[in-house]
Amino acid sequence: MAAPPLIETIRERCRVCYTCIRECPAKAIRIAEGQARVIAERCVACGNCLRVCSQNAKSVQSAVPKVEEMLASGEAVAACLAPSFPAEFAEAEWRRVVGMLRALGFRYVHEVAFGADLVAHRYRRLLAENEERCYIATTCPAAVAYIEKYCPDLIPFLAPIASPMIALARFLRRRQPGVRLVFIGPCIAKKAEAAGYNNGSPAEVDAVLTFAELRSWCEQRRIAVDEAIPSDFDPPYAAEGMLFPVSRGLLHAAKIREDILAGKVLVADGRANFVEAIRAFHAGEMTARLLEILCCEGCIMGAGFSATSRLFAPAIFSRRHRVSLYARERLELCPRPQWENDMRSGEDVDLSQHFRADDQRIRQPPEKVLRDILARLGKHKAEDELNCGACGYDTCLEHAIAIYNGLAENEMCLPHTIDELRSTIKALAFSNEQLASAQAALMQSEKLASMGQLAAGIAHEVNNPLGAVIMYAHLLLEEAERYPQLKEDLRIIAEQADRCKRIVSGLLHFARQNKVVRQLVDFGALVERTLSALPRHAGVELILENRLADPLAEIDRDQIAQVIVNLAQNAIDAMPSAGVLKAEIFGDDARVCLRIKDSGHGIRPEILPRIFDPFFTTKPIGKGTGLGLAVSYGIVKMHRGEIYVEETNCDPSRGPTGTTFLVSLPRLDMPTAKEVAQLSEEGGGG
Repeated sequence: MAAPPLIETIRERCRVCYTCIRECPAKAIRIAEGQARVIAERCVACGNCLRVCSQNAKSVQSAVPKVEEMLASGEAVAACLAPSFPAEFAEAEWRRVVGMLRALGFRYVHEVAFGADLVAHRYRRLLAENEERCYIATTCPAAVAYIEKYCPDLIPFLAPIASPMIALARFLRRRQPGVRLVFIGPCIAKKAEAAGYNNGSPAEVDAVLTFAELRSWCEQRRIAVDEAIPSDFDPPYAAEGMLFPVSRGLLHAAKIREDILAGKVLVADGRANFVEAIRAFHAGEMTARLLEILCCEGCIMGAGFSATSRLFAPAIFSRRHRVSLYARERLELCPRPQWENDMRSGEDVDLSQHFRADDQRIRQPPEKVLRDILARLGKHKAEDELNCGACGYDTCLEHAIAIYNGLAENEMCLPHTIDELRSTIKALAFSNEQLASAQAALMQSEKLASMGQLAAGIAHEVNNPLGAVIMYAHLLLEEAERYPQLKEDLRIIAEQADRCKRIVSGLLHFARQNKVVRQLVDFGALVERTLSALPRHAGVELILENRLADPLAEIDRDQIAQVIVNLAQNAIDAMPSAGVLKAEIFGDDARVCLRIKDSGHGIRPEILPRIFDPFFTTKPIGKGTGLGLAVSYGIVKMHRGEIYVEETNCDPSRGPTGTTFLVSLPRLDMPTAKEVAQLSEEGGGG
């Protein structure tokens, strides 16, 4: 029969912190769809995941409804109270705890510690009769389940003796046939042991309640332990078995001496220690005749303790002290003759126990598969395996093996996830930069389109009257020889009218820049010819560097020439006294590029974003219209190219000043995806 899901995950509370995996000695937790789920067949029910989960995302199958049904049936029901109960109910005297159980409806209340006395006696006899054999104690059901599932080779070493709970149950069933038995204690694994899932045996205890369940049940019934009517336990009474909950309690009760020098007895408790002890025993690294192992640090630290108990007995030493005080008091009251008589009557009770393998050992992947998994986690070499434990596994290798077996996910590796996030952030930052650039280009295009419409209207309205003004101004200037007093005034009128004509001409160029007439042009020759013909003063040195293997490109010759002139003229204007104007021509199979570099005064950072705005200029009045770069930007964009300031420096303290513009144009007139779609629609419509 398959194991029941004793421990389940409350999905809405699970935060996938991997703490439960880290604390699970059996690694019986699978991460799937962002949830930590307990695998029932692998679980040893130690309850560590329940104890360490800060979000209370683990729940235990409750037996309270079943016990209530048993009590309501009218049958005789006995409560079997674990000897660790003083650590749970530290706020009340022990008799009131017994009275509380009777108030709940239990006809009998027995001490499981008497079962511990029976078990201790059998261990003493087992070791005396088998001096050459080594044994592993079987008092902890979680430790037994761990060996059955993960170290089945050690099953022959398990002491064939039942646990105190089962021992008491068999004693009581012989003395009181038909009685229903309910174990109450701190251990989650007792639920599985009572149901017989560890070894396939039939159920000998009808139900198991944890202390936490008992507390909750009493609160529902409004029964306060400190207000209960005091009562005594029903016989059989217990003796040194009351010390079983604390570490080495078995040895004390069985009067087995732990001789450190002889090393014949070894005790290991706690999640890490008990697993290491089993491994050492399996490897033959110890010679102990008896290995006592407990999943918890004694039963006083079991996962079935309630949150309330932590208020009264918060730590292991406080709980140990409470159990010791109770044991001392009870041993003084114990009727020894009656106890000895009960022990003699229990001599012939069958306390044997059989175990069977339930192999859940994890599959080892082939070496190549393992290396592939590690590579997916960014572990390409040994130094990459940090073994940080953030995933819940001690080593990166264990994590990779868990992934192979479907127990873990790649995302559990925190360093790898951080690296992936960094890469994603970089990619997002790059995408954001591209989007920002595209947005800026779109805004610039919209701005240019609006200014183009305005420019076209102004040029159309102003051009005709301006032509008349220019014509008559020049006619008057020709006749001014007879009127010397007016000649200077007429010269200024003609000069300013000519300037207005140049401005209007620039407006027309700006307005008509969307008309691109492409033809196959020798780009290198065009640049060289245009720059060579450009007037410049003697202080400016022109350097041409042509690295273009294939000079041909489909461009509008006149418009690209205008771009070259505008960029070169701005560079010359930036070097009023002297400087170097360097033009680099280069490209590849897809693009041709021109880099114009000057050694002028540079562009100030605060005005850099505005240099392509129409009518924006830093030149003195009368020296520039502010349309050169705006027109150039529009021409390049209509060629589906790029134009931008590659670098600039206006601070001499930071190095040589100057500005570098880069123009990049596609070699061929390739349509955009939008144009292809429009052409397809037009073709389909025809």
